Amino acid sequence: MAELVLNTNTLPEPLFRLIKAEKVKVNEADGIINLIPILDSQNDCPLRGLAADSNLTVDSFLAMTHDEKEMGQ
Repeated sequence: MAELVLNTNTLPEPLFRLIKAEKVKVNEADGIINLIPILDSQNDCPLRGLAADSNLTVDSFLAMTHDEKEMGQ
């Protein structure tokens, strides 16, 4: 069986409550059906939206936070 991607809101209520992702990948192997949550990778990094399309690097971010800590003391 080919893999399918479904919205979780199309699943029966008991499954919908168990899965915290918006979409699931469905596949079947040897008579076993697997539902694999598809997690949105854009939520993995809290700086993604803040630093999008900028030249902010890890080193410059650490330098800024270090300077802010020194000013606060």
